[in-house]
Amino acid sequence: MNDSTPSSAPSFDLGATFGVLVLRLWLGVRAILTGLEKYAGTSTSTSPVTIDGAVNSYGLTDATSTKVYAIANYHGVPKPLYDKFLAEPLLPAEALKIYDQILGPALIALGVTLLLGFATRFTLFAMGLLYTSLTVGLILINENSGVAWLAIHIALIALMLFQAKHNKLELTGRWKL
Repeated sequence: MNDSTPSSAPSFDLGATFGVLVLRLWLGVRAILTGLEKYAGTSTSTSPVTIDGAVNSYGLTDATSTKVYAIANYHGVPKPLYDKFLAEPLLPAEALKIYDQILGPALIALGVTLLLGFATRFTLFAMGLLYTSLTVGLILINENSGVAWLAIHIALIALMLFQAKHNKLELTGRWKL
């Protein structure tokens, strides 16, 4: 075969495939952990202070805070930001309430879907829309550092979408959803 003749067989670029896999892993894990952190809270316990192995007679106690995850701790939008959003006239309070309820589960669902490689392009597009909605909110309350931080996420999502042809390790690769 002549070396100048282009091959009709698809090429397999292992570096590009690994690059897309790393992006997919990072974006998926990032979304899952961000969603799980919406359920984080603290549990405080106290125990009496011991002196020379015996409980002190002064009533001294030692308080210990531990991070715990529970449905009861859920806050999709952190309370300080929630209050700022309530003061923003362009964000209806009812829409904010719905957004607060679905943000954590949406992040977890998108992250798991992306990690599994199910409908990767659609999942990335949906994740990009979610991060764009977060960006809009942060712009409205003038949180510019958060806007820049989310811009990096959007750039990574766009990069992965541009390189989706190299996403060889996915569940729905056959259908290219």
